[in-house]
Amino acid sequence: MEVKPVEQPFIPRPSAHRATAAAAALLTVAAGLGVRAVTGGDFAKYAGDALYTVLVHAVVVFLAPRVRPPVAAGAALAFSWAVELAQLTDVPAQLSRRSVVARLVLGSTFNGPDLLWYVVGAGFAWAVHARVVSWRSGTRP
Repeated sequence: MEVKPVEQPFIPRPSAHRATAAAAALLTVAAGLGVRAVTGGDFAKYAGDALYTVLVHAVVVFLAPRVRPPVAAGAALAFSWAVELAQLTDVPAQLSRRSVVARLVLGSTFNGPDLLWYVVGAGFAWAVHARVVSWRSGTRP
């Protein structure tokens, strides 16, 4: 009788995930700047909204490298929605007038369609993150 070795579950290396998340964040920022440079109007605005959530997803993975894709995507979406809904108050607008960083992170004006585009970004980030995890583990999604 042959004894087969027990397969060990895939355990991601935090340093590898952090490096990938950092690269993804840089690529996302470059994509956002590229979209703004070559397009305009609604396309640039809504692509920027989706990429905002992709960037938040990358930050979540950088901070918690063993996080699973749906959890990271959910956290990124929740953060993006919280920021957008905060724009229903005057606080983000006041902070944005004082700081470029606050303007980039918090925005200033609520726009309902942005909520949908954050979902698009979270779904894209989830799919890419799941693909990277499956590729590293040698499994197929």
